[in-house]
Amino acid sequence: MSRAPLWCVIPAAGRGLRVGGDRPKQYLPLAGRPLIEHTLDRLAGHPRIAGLVVVLSAGDELWPGLSALQGKPVRTAFGGVQRCDSVLAGLEALPGDVAAGDFVLVHDAARPCVRADDITRLIEVAGATEGGLLGAPLRDTLKQADEAGRSALTESRDLRWRAFTPQMFRRGPLRDALRQAARDGVTVSDEAMAMELAGHAPLLVEGAEDNIKVTTAADFALAEFLLTRTSS
Repeated sequence: MSRAPLWCVIPAAGRGLRVGGDRPKQYLPLAGRPLIEHTLDRLAGHPRIAGLVVVLSAGDELWPGLSALQGKPVRTAFGGVQRCDSVLAGLEALPGDVAAGDFVLVHDAARPCVRADDITRLIEVAGATEGGLLGAPLRDTLKQADEAGRSALTESRDLRWRAFTPQMFRRGPLRDALRQAARDGVTVSDEAMAMELAGHAPLLVEGAEDNIKVTTAADFALAEFLLTRTSS
């Protein structure tokens, strides 16, 4: 298996409306710094990551203008309305020497607590296949609600996983899968969904469940606690 470093695309064009505040959630303070800075530091600090492409919304005036981080290049691109549009823009903005057959990571800007060991495991395990994603088996009892918000059915949690990031696929196949989904009018919620629709079966690689996505105001306090306990 190749030990070549990988580039990472970070979609950061969303507005994060569920959090509230006067700015997109990636720029809200977390432990004294904008949320996105913690995420980028985690990624740039990993020895297998060669550089970062941060995908911003057009007119973003809060981006600090980073061109390098921990000695690694940081590029920017402008995204679209949906996450999938931003990821596609990020893939297009990768350096020209990233070939279609090279693996690329995609990571949520709002997941600042990802563990270095989990990134390593994903690269090593999924890199021996055609790609995959971090996740965790569903452990809670799963309920289906009716329209009134009542529990109508208990569903099996067997073979059910929660999907995390990073997700890792080859640049060319992922780009093709995202383009095809767009042509078909399908809004994919993550890169693995695009690859599934294209006929692939991404490998699920179990990672730590504290790799949370900061989505609500309450998540900021939990993320701040986790940052003191997770390995960068």
